[in-house]
Amino acid sequence: MSTLLTSPNLHTLSVYVNNKPGVLVRVAHVFARRGFNIESLVVSPTADGRYSRMTVTADGDGETLEQIFKQVSKLVDVLHATEHTHQEVVEKELALIKVRVAEAQRTEVLQILAHFKGATVDFTPQSVIVQVTGNTEKIEACVGMLEKYGIIELVRTGKVIMARGETET
Repeated sequence: MSTLLTSPNLHTLSVYVNNKPGVLVRVAHVFARRGFNIESLVVSPTADGRYSRMTVTADGDGETLEQIFKQVSKLVDVLHATEHTHQEVVEKELALIKVRVAEAQRTEVLQILAHFKGATVDFTPQSVIVQVTGNTEKIEACVGMLEKYGIIELVRTGKVIMARGETET
């Protein structure tokens, strides 16, 4: 099971940007110049299609991240950036997991899936694709439970977050 996505040095940033070509590359380049690896990156338009929200999850020391945060905030197309590492947020992620499973084991896999409130999205005689949503820890726990059956393929969206209450993300 991966422990990187639950590292104590994991930081989550929300970057509100103009929705135009090249912005993603410029933001990612700031991380790359500092030798920071982006662990998860989700970008999508906001309710106002002129803008997009980037949710960036990166692993590293807080001091370097603070410098990256300041540099990202100064980019022309960045309207504002917020670090949400120690804030109360609603966090969700989606994973599609293709599991090798014999017919005799399907009931076990479906019970695990029910526990995690997941869904099956495809069945073949040799495998099943399941969908699980939730916070990173929930996804990691589900993946851990399914590993013994043989994970053929795993695709994850990365985190999307929203600040709780009246606080703007």
